[in-house]
Amino acid sequence: MRIVIQRVREASVTIGGTLHSKIGAGMLVLLGIEDADTDEDIDWLCRKTVALRIFNDSQGVMNLPISEVPDAGILLVSQFTLMASTKKGNRPSYIKASRPEVAIPMYKKFIARLEQELGHPVATGVFGADMQVALVNDGPVTIIIDSQNRQ
Repeated sequence: MRIVIQRVREASVTIGGTLHSKIGAGMLVLLGIEDADTDEDIDWLCRKTVALRIFNDSQGVMNLPISEVPDAGILLVSQFTLMASTKKGNRPSYIKASRPEVAIPMYKKFIARLEQELGHPVATGVFGADMQVALVNDGPVTIIIDSQNRQ
């Protein structure tokens, strides 16, 4: 399981010209799922995401987790292209990305677990939809975390 976290001033998902979800300040989290992923990966990544100290304290130092930032939200978007392999040639291979019958239940578990860790609902995209994701990156701060490579 691989996530890209972007600290944002705002982020939104539009589908078919209609606004689906939106947050103000917080995190945009892009999620890629592979067949090797387990519930343990979900638990670890959700705990890590909510505990990640990437928000500024009163001295302007990135020292606060999202749980200590008033009104901060999370927008979670599934993105199978995060599992791309570019090892051979110039056309990415998505063979590591889970098929929908595996990925959708994992995505739903991830949402539920993230909401449990955060203590309130998260905004989401729609699995498999053609989404337009807009964001204003804050910093910019962008963090990539892979549960199969816990460094």
